[in-house]
Amino acid sequence: MLIPVILSGGSGTRLWPLSRELYPKQLLPLVGERTMLQETVARVSGMADVGAPIVVCNDSHRFMVAEQMLESGASPQAIILEPVGRNTAPAVAVAALVALENARRAGPGGDSSTDDTDPILLVLPADHVIRDLDAFQAVVEQGRAAAAEGKLVTFGVMPDRPETGYGYIRRAKGEGPAYPVAEFVEKPDVATAVRYVQSGEYYWNSGMFMFRARAYLEELRHLAPAMLEACEKAVAAATRDLDFTRLPAAEFSACPSDSIDYAVMERTELAAVVPLDAGWSDVGSWSALQDALPTDAQGNVTSGDVITEGTTGSYLHSTSRLIAAVGLRDHVVVETKDAVLVAPRDKVQDVKQLVAQLKAQGRYETSLHREVFRPWGSYDSVDNGDRFQVKRLVVKPGASMSLQLHHHRAEHWIVVSGTARITRGEEVFLLGENESTYIPMGTKHRIENPGKVTLHIIEVQSGSYLGEDDIVRFEDVYGREGTDK
Repeated sequence: MLIPVILSGGSGTRLWPLSRELYPKQLLPLVGERTMLQETVARVSGMADVGAPIVVCNDSHRFMVAEQMLESGASPQAIILEPVGRNTAPAVAVAALVALENARRAGPGGDSSTDDTDPILLVLPADHVIRDLDAFQAVVEQGRAAAAEGKLVTFGVMPDRPETGYGYIRRAKGEGPAYPVAEFVEKPDVATAVRYVQSGEYYWNSGMFMFRARAYLEELRHLAPAMLEACEKAVAAATRDLDFTRLPAAEFSACPSDSIDYAVMERTELAAVVPLDAGWSDVGSWSALQDALPTDAQGNVTSGDVITEGTTGSYLHSTSRLIAAVGLRDHVVVETKDAVLVAPRDKVQDVKQLVAQLKAQGRYETSLHREVFRPWGSYDSVDNGDRFQVKRLVVKPGASMSLQLHHHRAEHWIVVSGTARITRGEEVFLLGENESTYIPMGTKHRIENPGKVTLHIIEVQSGSYLGEDDIVRFEDVYGREGTDK
């Protein structure tokens, strides 16, 4: 059995302002109608003997991940929540432990093969682009045979240019399609990258892997025993929270942080590399995203409301307003409701440093969009000033906010469309379109959508403090009691 392990824990700061800590690039539809997470799930659909995926993600992203998996038609066997990031080696270790436990509980069924008790894991970052799906699946099948024999397989992308932004894998002599690995090398300078490509022995390090669960854990036990011990303790103490497997903070925080490459692949004698030529990109920058998308006659990639004049070789992305570009050449312009990025294509790697500046200033734009998504829907802060804030609330059919109160603000609610069931103190009543109500400061309240259409409400807040942390939750169907998220 092949189990996809989807790593969805990144923050994607190089794609700011679209990608943010609480709404990162893997949850965005950057290359099509589906999000990158959903594209990753679909990547293995139709392959033979593939089981339900395991997703490893940040606790803060859990509801968006679950909803996107549901929308894609996938039913993951586990969504594992990391309380803190510890890089890819521990993330894959906990996924392997959960996969083995799930296989043990399922039992051998009608097949006594090794795959039933020791599944092959296909480790896929959730934020990659693969343009040639058939070629990708064919290479996965080639890697599956080597993994079944106990090899730790990585996929090396056949380079089409001397790229300095990727690490490389040098293959040793041997019979393909799974070659022995001679060495992993860091990101090279231009001259070294040219030499690597000309040699034909080097591949880009894709960050995708395949191996049996036990083979990976045994190598981790040999090469990084403290890491495996911490992961075993975390999985043993994990709890179920709705559809999630929640790792305990104390145990998982004690785990050393390291990548699969450093912790295992560069040190193991079992590494094998399978060449991959399938239109791969890790979409690690705005220029990489532009290269992964089709261009117009002027070499531009445009999205949203964009008008150009004399503009060439540029990426122009609008989410809420018109972008009018005149005379730009090889630039990136990205507009969101609360931020605009303008950068030359050859400087987009510096966006990460820009985000670091914003974070040092305590700006919310590094973590949140103006529109914030919650498990019940979303809210958009459309206006604010001294002692007031106006939000547009969108509540999904059948969804419910928590029963809560605020110590420092009162709220006025006007229903724009749909029907709301309102709890205000001891009262419970319905509000229809163009009807409104008032929630005094310190009063318990809740909004529910009992209907089959989306509920839209305008909320006007007034008070001395309007921060999101002024909230006390008493009941919550999403298990968020006592939090402000």
